[in-house]
Amino acid sequence: MMGSTRVPKLGSFRHSFAEKKERLLSMKGYSQIGIALPESDEEDHAPGTRRRCCSYRAFSDGVVGAWKTAKRVAGRAWDMGRSDPRKIIFSAKMGLALILISLLIFLKKPFPDVGRYSVWAILTVVVVFEFSIGATLSKGLNRGLGTLLAGGLALGIGALSKLAGQWEELMIIVSIFTAGFCATYAKLYPTMKAYEYGFRVFLITYCYITVSGYRTGEFVQTAVNRFLLIALGAAVSVGVNVCIYPIWAGEDLHNLVSKNFTGVAASLEGVVNNYLNCVEYERVPSKILTYQAAEDVVYSGYRSAVESTSTEDSLMGFAVWEPPHGRYKMLKYPWQNYVKVSGALRHCAFMVMAMHGCILSEIQAPPEKRQVFQRELQKVGSEGAKILRELGNKVKKMEKLGQEDILYEVHEAAEELQQKIDKKSFLLVNSESWEIGNRPRGEGDAQDLLNIDEERHFLEYKSLSEAVLDLRAVKVPKSWEEQVAPDNTKPAVPVAIGDENMFRKQISWPARISFKADTVTKEEESKTYESASSLSLATFTSLLIEFVARLQNLVDSFEELGEKAKFKDPLEQTPATSDGYWSRLLNCLRLKD
Repeated sequence: MMGSTRVPKLGSFRHSFAEKKERLLSMKGYSQIGIALPESDEEDHAPGTRRRCCSYRAFSDGVVGAWKTAKRVAGRAWDMGRSDPRKIIFSAKMGLALILISLLIFLKKPFPDVGRYSVWAILTVVVVFEFSIGATLSKGLNRGLGTLLAGGLALGIGALSKLAGQWEELMIIVSIFTAGFCATYAKLYPTMKAYEYGFRVFLITYCYITVSGYRTGEFVQTAVNRFLLIALGAAVSVGVNVCIYPIWAGEDLHNLVSKNFTGVAASLEGVVNNYLNCVEYERVPSKILTYQAAEDVVYSGYRSAVESTSTEDSLMGFAVWEPPHGRYKMLKYPWQNYVKVSGALRHCAFMVMAMHGCILSEIQAPPEKRQVFQRELQKVGSEGAKILRELGNKVKKMEKLGQEDILYEVHEAAEELQQKIDKKSFLLVNSESWEIGNRPRGEGDAQDLLNIDEERHFLEYKSLSEAVLDLRAVKVPKSWEEQVAPDNTKPAVPVAIGDENMFRKQISWPARISFKADTVTKEEESKTYESASSLSLATFTSLLIEFVARLQNLVDSFEELGEKAKFKDPLEQTPATSDGYWSRLLNCLRLKD
């Protein structure tokens, strides 16, 4: 028995593996189409043929993969250009600026030093040429100022080092350390953040002129050539960027703020409508859970407003460098007020984010209770979105608000919602545990109050609804369906959610399984969930009312922007006239009234 071979069972894994092995061995000496091959040829040529086939297959797969990658990259580049054609124009402008500055290489006879040091002008164009006019001016002025200061300081240190005699090298080393320490420490100061690039250029220029001047002894010529070529490169960059399809950072900031108003308004309407229609996620997308960009319309609307902080700060930092242009013909235009308005809008967007969190939460209020407040919630949401869109339109057109109160309608809607909550507040809590009534007058002693039985302990009135309604006389049904719908009829559940999904949603919390057979414990767990689901509705309504309260700060910030930026009065609008190209050019040059 020990020496006998074990035969694998029929149908087992080992049996199937043995069959495949025998089938492959039986095909030895035959090609894939069934033609017999000589054994000598197979033994002699099989390794080389196999290597050639593998190398050819790897090469073909690499070519196909590279072609697919190239097509994918080209498609994405085409889509990027179609979405924002300004990027194509900016790239063409960069190429034109490099062509113009590269012509210095061919200037050999009149200015031999210019062709020799033309690399500094080319580097200046590459570094200074930015997407917007403000960024280009900012980097150009920083580079020019840093080069000028570094050149002057390097000339002074070079002259002093010559007088130091044998201590010349030591003086140069100490001066480089001192300049590097002071410039680096100064750029870390908060108010010097806008000049950080200038400090870097200062250090590069100072070290270059000091070291090269020490070797060649030509401090003045090196400093002058470097400064002139950097100034020439900056001038070419600014000229090309301003004269050919200028892209203004201030205009981008203006459009971004007005776009955020529209996004938050769409999110507000979507959140309220989804909540009233009982829309729920079968599975919350992981991008929403990790706060990443997603295609959800409700989510992307308020997220873009919240995430635009760094972009707005960057655009504002570039916009302050731009000269008066277009509709922004004021010196020291109040760009910081745009950021302030956007901050107030972001403060409102946080409430929309919290309301969206109510939809994403596990505990949900039943549809019957939501329908009780449907009209009021719908009105507050629509009025709030209307105000946001109107403010965004005013920002886009640069118009002031009218004489009427823009917040009147939304305040009225919020007041109606608050009154409805006050009347129906018993729907927002577990009303069976309420103890309403007047405190007995005969039990005024503190010791007597402590001895009162829990069932006879009365609380004072806490709200207007408690004073009007005595819920002890109201029979609270086990299901709120009995209050909303007539007898023997079930309420109409919204189309966006089914009974099965709602039941699954309700039993998903609490997540633990109770093994207690006591019916009282199960009833308490059911009451706990019912109370928590009611509080979910109370949370949503309170967040919506808080959103309305925050709109006042947003309107005040917009009015401040309108006053400082001198927005137009809506009552004094002039009809727009379509001028030709030369008329617009003359108006820009102030040669025509």
